[in-house]
Amino acid sequence: MSRRRVTARELAPLVAGWKDDRTAGYAALAERLRLLVLDGRVPVHALLPSERELADALGVSRTTTAAAYRALRDAGFADAGQGAGTWTALPGAGPDPATAPFPVHSTGRAGLEDGRGDLASAAPEAPPQVPAAYAAALAELPRYLPGHGYVTAGLPALREAVASRFSGRGAPTSAEEVLVTSGAVHGLRLVLGAVLSPGDRVLVESPSYPLALDAIRAAGGRAVPVPIEDAGWDVGAFANAAHATGARVAYLMPDFHNPTGRLMDGSTRHALAGALAATGCTVVVDETTVDLDLRGPAAPAAPPPFASFGPRGAVVTLGSASKTFWGGLRIGWVRADAALVRRLTLRRAMEDLGSPLVEQLATVHLLADVEGVLTARRAALATRAAALASVVVTELPGWSAPIPPGGLFLWCRLPTASSSAFAAAARSVGVVLTPGPRFGVDGAFESRLRLPFSRPVPELEAAVARLAPVWRGLTGGLAEPDDDLLVV
Repeated sequence: MSRRRVTARELAPLVAGWKDDRTAGYAALAERLRLLVLDGRVPVHALLPSERELADALGVSRTTTAAAYRALRDAGFADAGQGAGTWTALPGAGPDPATAPFPVHSTGRAGLEDGRGDLASAAPEAPPQVPAAYAAALAELPRYLPGHGYVTAGLPALREAVASRFSGRGAPTSAEEVLVTSGAVHGLRLVLGAVLSPGDRVLVESPSYPLALDAIRAAGGRAVPVPIEDAGWDVGAFANAAHATGARVAYLMPDFHNPTGRLMDGSTRHALAGALAATGCTVVVDETTVDLDLRGPAAPAAPPPFASFGPRGAVVTLGSASKTFWGGLRIGWVRADAALVRRLTLRRAMEDLGSPLVEQLATVHLLADVEGVLTARRAALATRAAALASVVVTELPGWSAPIPPGGLFLWCRLPTASSSAFAAAARSVGVVLTPGPRFGVDGAFESRLRLPFSRPVPELEAAVARLAPVWRGLTGGLAEPDDDLLVV
């Protein structure tokens, strides 16, 4: 097997801050390397630098790096061959769902009642309308049972409901321009497979959604980051990047961007859609969080969909029921011109033949009452965002946690570049976090950390209470995690 070589020069900045006074040096280094593999920042099957090269780069003894590599091999996160070096791996059964940073789940529960559990995934609990929607779906199911149950493009009723929502928001859409998928990431994979060739450049916002970056890499694309964190979407910067790299695709989240929560205004949408269309770039717009506007009833109206500004065949839109309703539905959609939808449907038929009918029927009922769901959901999320921001700045010294105009997460600024180290240390008290570099291309954002506010306020406060002594210990404070909180 041909392996990509990761040099000591590349690896050293990724493990910066790995030392932990409470942990043996080799164990702390092995833990950081394990986290990098799980995060995808060091690819699986990548050839690591030699023990001596890494020791020289980190200023430690070869004994330390040799022991760290041995610990990685013992845990299944590395392998070695005589004369062939050491390369990264995953355990035979895959990463442990209890310790993987993001997003491997096995129980379906957040588990944050006492502060322990998943503070990495941004998905709220189901609203009370979900059980009623499932009951209505089950009542309708008998009329579908005489058939084979495969509806690859999606049930006509759901395609029509999704199209109607786009049309009502200012982007006229027909049912033939909608493909139902098993979530937005599934839709993204289908789209990338249809429009991307190996080696093609893809413009992405920096920071960006981790699973989208993973999907781009899996499709053979090469992500080209364009910064948006400080000034938002710079139309000139995106246009220049498209011209300079010959990018075929751009992946954008203009509506309450993940992870910053930013909202692109209408004039920028118009200018950016035109600029990218002029380069021949297909824009894939992820609207997963479009419904989660937390600005309040007095705020200006949300801008029209990005698709309403670009040429009809130049913009593909992804949507999902996960954030609006419930992640367990596993229903998403792609809005594109009818010819591309037909191509995507044929590609989809080679994968799974279609999404479950009960979930599709339930989503039809939920879309019929979407405003009723969103009125309560937005109010709850706004309360949670304010509460989490307050407890973060109070309990985590030096942190900045601005409240976004919408979405599900605080994009926190840390006083030190220690996001990965903090995420690793947080597991000692049973809290799973996603470190900032997971949202960047090539390991950026070590001074950022995304905290979702998708759980009830008491659970968020309990989680931060567990994290506070870990942060103080990591940054030189006297507090240490309680022994009875350690995860075994």
